[in-house]
Amino acid sequence: MLTASSCKDVTDLQPNNSFSEESAFSSPARVALAITGVYSAAQAGPYTDGSNRGYPFGAANTLQQDARGEDMIAVPSFFGITYGNTYGITTANNQGMWETLYNMINRGNVVIEGVKKAATDGTIPGPLALQYEGEIRFLRAMAHHELLVHFARPYSHSAGATHLGVPYRTVAASSPAGVDANLSQARNTVKDCYDKMLEDLNFAEANLPATYTGSTLKVSRATKGAAIALKTRINLHKGDWPAVIAEGAKIISAAAPYTSPIGGYALTATPAGPFVTASNFSNTESIFSIENSTTRNSGTNGAISTMYTNTPGRALMAVSPIIYNASFWLPADLRRSSLTVVNSTKGVFSTKYPDFTTWTDANPIIRYAEVLLNVAEANARQTALSPQALALLNAVRNRAVTNVADRYTITNFTTANSLTLAILNERRIEFLAEGHRWSDIHRLANDVNFSTGGVPAKIDWAGITASAWNASVPFTGPRAITAVPYSDFKFVWPFPVTETNTNPTLKDQQNPGW
Repeated sequence: MLTASSCKDVTDLQPNNSFSEESAFSSPARVALAITGVYSAAQAGPYTDGSNRGYPFGAANTLQQDARGEDMIAVPSFFGITYGNTYGITTANNQGMWETLYNMINRGNVVIEGVKKAATDGTIPGPLALQYEGEIRFLRAMAHHELLVHFARPYSHSAGATHLGVPYRTVAASSPAGVDANLSQARNTVKDCYDKMLEDLNFAEANLPATYTGSTLKVSRATKGAAIALKTRINLHKGDWPAVIAEGAKIISAAAPYTSPIGGYALTATPAGPFVTASNFSNTESIFSIENSTTRNSGTNGAISTMYTNTPGRALMAVSPIIYNASFWLPADLRRSSLTVVNSTKGVFSTKYPDFTTWTDANPIIRYAEVLLNVAEANARQTALSPQALALLNAVRNRAVTNVADRYTITNFTTANSLTLAILNERRIEFLAEGHRWSDIHRLANDVNFSTGGVPAKIDWAGITASAWNASVPFTGPRAITAVPYSDFKFVWPFPVTETNTNPTLKDQQNPGW
């Protein structure tokens, strides 16, 4: 499992299982281990204090996104910097995200080089080499998108998305020339980044299998369906509604009940289905998740269950009354009774991650429910009162709304915007505690109808009491964490000082205001 940090020390290429770089690709088994190593880097990387935490796509990914939005509350100070918008060029949480994401990207680029050489040498067959490269390029696209939603303005910020994004790194820092190329690389434009992400995902779709043998692998390894699903998300961020619909058509059947001809994806019967520990990897709805196991997880300081779970977890992230009391979340919705719990003293907490003993809960990256809602929104944006948009919305919503009288019909909506708003609200309920809220705030920042105006104002945990949570009464109390307008430089994170100290090009391209 090759290791290489990408920011301040990209020359460290000694594999962490003691294989040299050359021997790491000398046999089929070792090539397979190198691929596993990239997934390992996605699951957990070294935090700024050297400990192994859930960065970049373990618990930290979910928690950071939730802490940037208003629908979850940072309880003590663990994610208080992110939640309170007090981050800077030296703060650990955003620095950890940058470093571990680029670490994973670089490790993947090193492995792509090794895989290609292994195929040329006859160590592995050519089709397997293409599959492996497709897996890495899927992860590389996913990582760059995560960087964009934190460290760059959204696609809609400028005409043609010509403003600066992040460096899209495809060169392995496995030689002096590769190191120099990475340390002097400038920021790509946001359009460049999106073009490259879609190029990576198109390659992945063409070369990945529909599924794998074994229930864990079919969710924890990149597949053809996962590449398509991620493309619906990325095109949604672009505002390319026809592309979202075209990609979705590959994995959504023409009529309900919706299933995928690739990978067999379908909604589970209940909203809790994807979160039962015993079926984290065998349910029909999970398309791609980050695996945690009894032998490799992020422990009490990084496991997703300890962060979100009330008892006996650490309860570091609570459900906010802002969403819990929202009028569009019906009191009898099953996602309240099956996926949240009321603390007897104060607060409501998510129960999506129930394994607080061995911390094996998968971190869900993309589910079939998201694909349906992505395509529903794209249809609603293109067609006034789109029947297909309503049908896809209802497919997700109706499994949680058991009272038929509470289910949507077309008569509930008067305009295309009212249907789109219902879809956006559904995303807030369905993906609560899954780290989606910030991505939606980010992509909608310039939307004339649905923007929050920037980082929204939030509730201070210390300033509310247990009575604040009331599913029948919309929350009107104080939001002591003040909003950050979109025009403010703090809407985006700064590049960490560990990067700008070694990359003079990026130092000159630091986000304005930092």
